[in-house]
Amino acid sequence: MEVIRDEIRREGAIPFVRFMELALYHAEFGYYSRRADRGSRSGDFLTAPELHPLFGYALGRQLDEMWRLLDRPPVFTLRDYGAGSGALGVAVLEGLRRDGSELAEAMRYEPVETSSARVASIRERFETAGSEAQLGGTSAGLPFTGCAVANELIDALPVHRVVGGGEGGLREVFVTWRDDWFSDEPGEPSTDALVDYFKRAGVRLADGQLAEVNLRALESMARLGRDLERGFALIVDYGHAAEELYGPKRSKGTLLGYRAHKVDDDPYAAVGNQDLTTHVDFTAIEEAAREHGLEMLGRTTQAEFLTGLGLGELFVRHQREEATTVERYAEARASVLRLLDPRHLGGFKVLVLSRGLPAIPSLAGLSFRLPPR
Repeated sequence: MEVIRDEIRREGAIPFVRFMELALYHAEFGYYSRRADRGSRSGDFLTAPELHPLFGYALGRQLDEMWRLLDRPPVFTLRDYGAGSGALGVAVLEGLRRDGSELAEAMRYEPVETSSARVASIRERFETAGSEAQLGGTSAGLPFTGCAVANELIDALPVHRVVGGGEGGLREVFVTWRDDWFSDEPGEPSTDALVDYFKRAGVRLADGQLAEVNLRALESMARLGRDLERGFALIVDYGHAAEELYGPKRSKGTLLGYRAHKVDDDPYAAVGNQDLTTHVDFTAIEEAAREHGLEMLGRTTQAEFLTGLGLGELFVRHQREEATTVERYAEARASVLRLLDPRHLGGFKVLVLSRGLPAIPSLAGLSFRLPPR
């Protein structure tokens, strides 16, 4: 991408976090601005809400329980960070109506997206579904009561790349322009926060070991602590505790590119035309959440979370109530299996946080545990 190349020519080598920010989020040429169908069957990867509406139906049940635990506020905001197509919001509302939940009328869905064109597309989708009355504005930064959802968002936030070794035990990976293409260039850390990050985690990288540090994720916890006046937060993503994430088994880090449902470990392979993701450090996320006034209710897998919410029963009811073909039945069944498969979406982590509740409640989504393997 010429924009990144020109910045490097002007400023010199840039931290990888800046490269990733431009490659994904540049207003005109970034991946998330250019690809309207990025998280879909026709795009480069497939998120749970896009896989099948049953995911949203199940989540709606958890939101209904949360609403009742908050004493049924007249307005319950579902703030969806990285809302994408808005498929999650539409499916949640449809599921609530199928269940006869009064939350369907009290809910206000607030999509948070970087692209105004995407927000307009979400509005059109809600109008088509007859749910425009439940669509609120993009009010990120304003206090709210309800539930925040970040589904496969944190993994795509721009990260610093580092490598073990050097003075202080850490070097940072910068991006330079060499031989007419992008290239890695190690240097001293651009911020002391990188060294502090590993000190707090009690982790030291081996010499030559690559890793990623997501400082933006910690900033997002600070914003959530400010914005969530009363209610809950659900963070769904793939990741690990710090000890495992930065352990010797991941000597090359976790950075991957996704394009046309194929994986590439070269972040420079298709700049601006491929998604870039890294695994989430849930230890750091949980510590940052607590620092900013959020209570941790629990962490589970997506398979356990959805099972606790009755995904299997929802699937059976969906097939009974829908006039379906063999092909649609097979598609729904395959979607459920993928949502529950620990090797796929079922292995994602679900972190549940709360704020402003007098007691820590027991939630249906945290009620089920698979037997240890």
